[in-house]
Amino acid sequence: MASPSHVLPFLSPTGAASSVRVSPGRRAGLLRCAAAAGQAGFFTRLGRLIKEKAKSDVEKLFSGFSKTRENLSVVDELLTYWNLADTDRVLDELEEALLVSDFGPKISFKIVDTLREEIRDGKLKSGAEIKAALKRCILQLLTSKGGNSELNLGFRKPAVIMIVGVNGGGKTTSLGKLAHRFKNEGVKVLMAAGDTFRAAARDQLEVWAERTGSEIVIDNDKKAQPPAVKRGKREGFDVVLCDTSGRLHTNYGLMEELVSCKKVIAKALPGAPNEILLVLDGTTGLNMLQQAREFNDVVGVTGFILTKLDGTARGGCVVSVVDELGIPVKFIGVGEGVEDLQPFDAEAFVEAIFP
Repeated sequence: MASPSHVLPFLSPTGAASSVRVSPGRRAGLLRCAAAAGQAGFFTRLGRLIKEKAKSDVEKLFSGFSKTRENLSVVDELLTYWNLADTDRVLDELEEALLVSDFGPKISFKIVDTLREEIRDGKLKSGAEIKAALKRCILQLLTSKGGNSELNLGFRKPAVIMIVGVNGGGKTTSLGKLAHRFKNEGVKVLMAAGDTFRAAARDQLEVWAERTGSEIVIDNDKKAQPPAVKRGKREGFDVVLCDTSGRLHTNYGLMEELVSCKKVIAKALPGAPNEILLVLDGTTGLNMLQQAREFNDVVGVTGFILTKLDGTARGGCVVSVVDELGIPVKFIGVGEGVEDLQPFDAEAFVEAIFP
């Protein structure tokens, strides 16, 4: 006996409504494709929406980088009365200002050499033009090396984000603030307290779960990620946020355990984790680069969260880490408030660090 068929409406090339008969198997396949496309569209819109919020929160970005901006205020002093005869002295002092703000020697030299060449070629003829060129150079470094700073959440639910980093960098706090951003967009969030060596770390995550209205999975055997991912899939969660314990990048045994975490997540949900975000403490400045290299080599970092930038004049480290590793900064911490984990926007950042 022939299996029953279903009639599905469609539009002909002329725009006229028509219909076509399809088998149940074909119909199920079409519905699965439509569902997958819907989920992919959901995550694309979500990543773009969170990124766009950086533009609306630009005042917080400005206040968060006040110390870096103060450090770079010398730029205006140097360029206001610039003349061609003072070029070498002005550029030397400009280079020093960039170094003090933790732009790093390589970047500082590259920027200043570019400016010197453009001045020599007659392309820059005033202090205002030099400052505009300086900002353009920094923006180009961030956009050419950093790639896309939007969250890449894949195409099916749940999207899985794994948070890694050294002790005291602000991982759990960043995860909680990220959950807050998701919840504000109506996203259903599940937290996983796995790979946590300290009871206090699990307690801290529980506090954030309650504070943000998120649900949480805790496993006393430090293996909460697979149950959380499976529950996320089973119960229709949009995003699963996986916390991990802080570990020194020089402790290779503990670093290898991160590889195991990544593997068990992938086993529970093929293709996961969608993002592996490394939390870096901005107060450490250029010292963070070695940490970033080690974590990237071991676990494959997809993006950075730079924290505690509100308490330091070292905002240039944002540019340094992107230039050194070619990995985008996805969020920056510019304060202690729950709203102060900002989606990274390169243009807004450049405007925020210069007076």
